[in-house]
Amino acid sequence: MDTKPNDPPLAGRRILITGGSAGIGLATAKALIDRGAKLALMARTEGRLEAAAEHLGAHAHSFAGDVSNEEDAARVVAAAAEALGGLDGLINNAAVFYGKPLEAIGAPSFRKLLDVNVVGPALMAREALPHLREAGGGDIINVSSTAGLGGGPNLTAYSASKFALRGMTMCWQAELRRSNIRVTLVNPSEVQTGFGSDKGPRPPEKPNKLFPHDIAHAIVGAIEMNRRGYVPEITVHATNPW
Repeated sequence: MDTKPNDPPLAGRRILITGGSAGIGLATAKALIDRGAKLALMARTEGRLEAAAEHLGAHAHSFAGDVSNEEDAARVVAAAAEALGGLDGLINNAAVFYGKPLEAIGAPSFRKLLDVNVVGPALMAREALPHLREAGGGDIINVSSTAGLGGGPNLTAYSASKFALRGMTMCWQAELRRSNIRVTLVNPSEVQTGFGSDKGPRPPEKPNKLFPHDIAHAIVGAIEMNRRGYVPEITVHATNPW
């Protein structure tokens, strides 16, 4: 990739973000565009996705799809690579939340969560891999959670999915480093996005708790690092959320 001395730090970098229509995904998209990247966004809700792409302007393409659907994963990655002229990065941010006590767990909801949070990132990475190799290397960022580092009440399904994502990330790190593909796991603590909440009004934002742009800052920092090194895992906590 040809860059000039005065170019932004990620000038021309071509990145696909899943779950890109809101929250951490949208905040990361804004931060990457500010640094010169070209983006493709993927999300399930077409209306929100189109609104996000319109807000970001000409630097972002949008493709609706479900990461856990094999045909959607293949279609969106191919379309994103065509629109951007290739891929240098994939940010696996799409996820769903399912919080129930053990005695209330239902198999269909548990399986759907695992499909989106575990199978989905694997399908997207599998489809992106040939494009990253063709580019000579790249970045895969898996957005996980501190729930993948430890359990808690009512988190059986969600923690299981995030522990699995952490294990997959380690496997990909071992497999892909010789292809100059860096794989980083990002573990946010509670972020004020409304993720996992019901459809009711969101509580007022608290300035001492984490915002989506705080996690975007960590993601962008990992991508901006000189390619001779990489950060295997980043965990972000609020300093004083109490």
